[in-house]
This record gives sequence, C-alpha cells and structure tokens, in this order.
Amino acid sequence: MKKKQFETLLYSTVGIVAMFIIIVAANLVFGVAKTRVDLTAEKLYTLSPGTKKILSKLDGPVEIRFYVTEGEKDMPLQFKGYAQRVEDLLHEYKQYSKGNITIRKLNPKPDSDQEDSARLDGVEPQPLQTGEQFYLGIAISYADSKAALPFLSPDRERLLEYDVSRAITRVITPDRPTVGVMTALPMFGMPMNPMMARMGQQPQDSWVVISELQRDFNVRQIQMDADKIDDDIKVLVVAHPKEITDKAQYAIDQFILRGGRLIAFLDGQAIMDQTKNPQNPMMPNFSANSSLDKLLKAWGIQFDTTKVAADMNFATRFVRNNRQEVAPAVLSLNQAGIGKGDIVTEQLDSLLIPFCGTFSGTPAEGLKQEVLLKTSPKSQLVEGFMAQMGGDQILKDFKESGTSYPLAIRLTGKFKTAFPDGKPKDTKPADDEKKDADKKDDKPADSLKESKSENVVILVGDADMLSDNFSVQVQNFFGQKIVIPRNSNLTFVQNMVEQMSGDSNLIAMRSRGTLNRPFTVVQEMQAQADQRFRAKIKELEGSLQETQKKLNELQAARKDQGQQRTILSAEQQAELQKFRMKEAEAKHELKNVRKDLRREIDSLENRLKWTNIAGMPALVTVFGIGLGLYKRQRAKNRVSR
Repeated sequence: MKKKQFETLLYSTVGIVAMFIIIVAANLVFGVAKTRVDLTAEKLYTLSPGTKKILSKLDGPVEIRFYVTEGEKDMPLQFKGYAQRVEDLLHEYKQYSKGNITIRKLNPKPDSDQEDSARLDGVEPQPLQTGEQFYLGIAISYADSKAALPFLSPDRERLLEYDVSRAITRVITPDRPTVGVMTALPMFGMPMNPMMARMGQQPQDSWVVISELQRDFNVRQIQMDADKIDDDIKVLVVAHPKEITDKAQYAIDQFILRGGRLIAFLDGQAIMDQTKNPQNPMMPNFSANSSLDKLLKAWGIQFDTTKVAADMNFATRFVRNNRQEVAPAVLSLNQAGIGKGDIVTEQLDSLLIPFCGTFSGTPAEGLKQEVLLKTSPKSQLVEGFMAQMGGDQILKDFKESGTSYPLAIRLTGKFKTAFPDGKPKDTKPADDEKKDADKKDDKPADSLKESKSENVVILVGDADMLSDNFSVQVQNFFGQKIVIPRNSNLTFVQNMVEQMSGDSNLIAMRSRGTLNRPFTVVQEMQAQADQRFRAKIKELEGSLQETQKKLNELQAARKDQGQQRTILSAEQQAELQKFRMKEAEAKHELKNVRKDLRREIDSLENRLKWTNIAGMPALVTVFGIGLGLYKRQRAKNRVSR
C-alpha cells in the first residue's frame, strides 16, 4: 500500500516538473521566434493581407531603426509594455519581408551617438515631468528615401500597422499620385490676418483630412473658378461646391472624360460653411447648400439641396445640461447603413454624418449605380433649415417613410458630356462682345463628348463629415500633435482616394484603427421608445390645440353677449380642468415610458455583462464538473466489473 502511494507521489512530482520544463521551454522558443497568437475576431494583431502585399513588392533592403529609451527609470511605465508590442510587430515585418527588412534597435542615451542619429532621422524626444526625456519612434530608409514616425503614441496603437506600412510605402514609392482638392470650405486653413491678429484671432490650421492626404499624395488646391483641371491630377476631390460656375463644371466634365476620377462631397446643409447669412449675420446660413447640377443632370442623378435625411435608427444621442437629447438628422451610421462587399466600405463600422442630403433618379444609359451609404427604412426627409433648429421638432412630426435613401453612391461606366455645345461662354460686357464678335471660337470642337473607357465617380451627400469636429480628436502630448479618429469618417475619405488612385493595399489595415461595435439592439430599443414618446407628445399637443380652440370659441361667444372676458365661465373652468387632467396623465405616462426604457436598457446591459464576465467561467466549471462525474462513473463501473 505504501509502495503504491510512493509511486503515485513520484509520478505526480515528475509530471509537475516535466510540465514546468515544457512551459519554460515553450516560452523561450516563442520568445526567440517572436511568434504571437492572435485570438481577436478581427485578427487585429496579425499582419493584414495589404501589408503582406506591400512587403512582397520590396526589391531592395529596407532598414527600420527603432529608437526606444531603455532603463528602469528612463521611460514611463505605461510606455514600456507598448514598446515591447511595437518591437514584436516589427519582427513580424522582418519575418514576412523575405530578408529585405533589417531592424536596428537603438537606445538614444543623452549625449550619445544614438541620440544624434535619432534627431537626424526626425525622431523627437518626449519630455517627462522630472525634466528628463525619452524616445519612442521609428525611422525607415530605403535607398535615398527616408520616412519617420517621430513619436509612437499608445493612443494610436490600433493604427500602428497602418502607420508603419504607410511609411514603408512612402520610401519605396517616392513618386506619389497628385490629388486635386476644389472646395468652398476652409479645408486648407486660414492664414493670419494682421487686422484680426490685433484682436487676438489665431490662424487656422488645415483640416486633418488634408494633412493626412498630404502624407500619401501630392495634394494641390484647385480654385472654385478653374476653367481646366491639370492633366497630372489623377483624382479630384470636390467638397461643398457652393455656387459653382458652369465654367468650373465644364472643367470637371472634361477632366472625367479624359479619364480623371472624381469624388464629390455635395451638401444639403453645410454647417461648416462660414459665410454669413446675408439677411442676419447672427443666424445660421440656411442657404449653405451645394450641388453639381449640370453634371448630375447629364448622369441621370438628382440631389435635393433643400432636404436632409433624418433617421431614428441612426439618430445621434448626446447629453446636454444633464439631459439626453436626440438629433435624428445627425446620422451615426453603423454597419447596417454601410454597404458591404466593397473594399472602400467593407471594414468601416461607424460614420458621423450631419445633415446629409440624399440621391435619387436613374443613372443615364451606360452608367451603373452602387450604393455605398444609406439610411434605414425608419427615416424621412426633412427641410434643411428645420434640421438646424434642433431635433425636437423633427421628433414631434416624424413619420417613417419605409425607404432607405442613398447617402453616397458610385457611378461606373462611360460618361457623356454635360456640355454638348462645348465650353460655356463667359459673360462679358457689351464692348468685349463686340470686339470678339468676329473671332472664331474653335474650342467647342476640341471638347470631348464621351469618355473613351469606363470611369468612376463617387458622390457623397455631405461635406461637413470631412471637418475635424466630426471626424477626429486632436490631443497635445508634450507639444506633439496626436490625431485620434473618432469614427471612420477619415478612413472613408482615404479609402476612396486610395482606391481611385490605383492602390488599395493600405485600406484594410487603416479600417482596423476605428473599429467600433455599437449596441444595435439598444439603439433599436431607444428608437422604439422615441416612437412612443412622439405619439404621446402629439396627443398632448393635439389636446392643447383642441382646448385652446374651444376656449377661443367660448370667449368669442361671451364678447358677442357683451360680457367681460376676464371672468371664466363654469364651462371654461371645466374645460381647463379637463385639459390639466389630460396634461398630468400624459406627463405621468411619459415618465413611466422613460422608466421602462431605462429598465430595459439596464437589463440588457446587465445581461451582457454577466454573459461576458461570468458566462465563460460558468461554462468551464459546468464542463469540469460534468467531466469529473463522467470519469467517476467510469471508475465505479470498472470496480464493479
């Protein structure tokens, strides 16, 4: 008996020691090999196919210099773990590069050669509260080209692969496509005005969307009155073409027929348009809308500049003055409103689009339409000026249309000119017309009538989504400007420009950085509760109007009888009392509906929490108990035999 116990103890001890050795050996092997296991559903920590394609194009040595301050007290604790994850990712680049990437890890101590190298590479030191500095950046070089990521912020960790792959792309392809931007918005910033500077006004920086495009393309500003788009421009971005002239539309028309790609952000109500209301400068500019009327008509597309989309499923909810408010015309699109099966939108998960116009019509012969963004059936079109006045009025009169309105579309095919008579003539004074009357204008004969090959045009019903207010959060980290995406707005723009310019390798990895999983069930519950609110509010207002009408009739009758109108009759008092009772009942019901809504949401959140926190451990426990009982039963059966 003792011998059997000794053997059991010996085997258990040997097994534990063997398991310990196996675990240690596995950690050593995986640590040297820099192998990681990615258990995320989206494979966020695995190199994307786009990165692998970029690495497969390497035909020469690329050196990555990883500058990281090392030492127990030289770097903040929150950056040490992140620095290790950066190093692990860089080693994955090395593994997939087939020997074309080498990594040098440098520790830029003060007054060292490594510190001088970091500053020459453009990697900037970050100050600490103690007055010390630390480095955490990357420099990439290929032949004579060099690119730097001056500071790797943990806030952009989900965009780390995109930033590194973009930097590699920049050094291996120094000749970048040219993108033109034509806009009536201050997207390129506002220079310092000496007169306004005296009043304390600061110059405005360019929008982040411009600075991000400038990192990948040669961005050129095109004036709104341009009569020709330069031939070297590959993609033209038109944002809020307010009051665009026929001459400029003709230039865009000919640009498309020559093979240029167009991305147009039209707008039914551009709140970022800073032009003043001509009638009242203190009021919003309700006429701040834009379109490409001549071009759209030739393409068979209509864009209503007077109405915008309101959607209860995609309504934006926010808290103001400790009160939750709903903005149905400020759309928070989730995956239900974003088209799938297209590389531009496949991995987008959230977009914030304020006061977006919609498209309708049937594409002209030879053109095919694809919907990229759309509303849900629980939507309707509302007047643009009403949308800016607030969401309460929209909620009060909201009626579902049952239609999913297109918010962004792509047109593909052979385009025909919108100017069959050639270039539109400028409006000239009478004297100039007499001077040019005898001159033969041979430009119409040079005008293109149809594109030689298929082309692509993308139309979006909003331009405000490009602004920093609706797309990014800009933080200042020790003087370093850190841009953190709020949603996928910026990604959507970059994806379109990148695809139109012919390179889509960065699209998939860029979309990872803004992954968001909204509780769509909660949003639907809120929409249903809002619908109940609307019905009750309308009932209350109808009762108020009916009572007021009755009171006016009674007052008119008393005036005809010559009685004093300041004294309420018994009938009037009864009517008022009846209304007050109805009002109290309606308010009580509204209060109960809000309680029910809060109770449903809290219940759903609690179920989700318990499922995530306790569900898996409980499942493992039940499985373990079941397995133990099964083995015990098998042992009993063996003994009984």
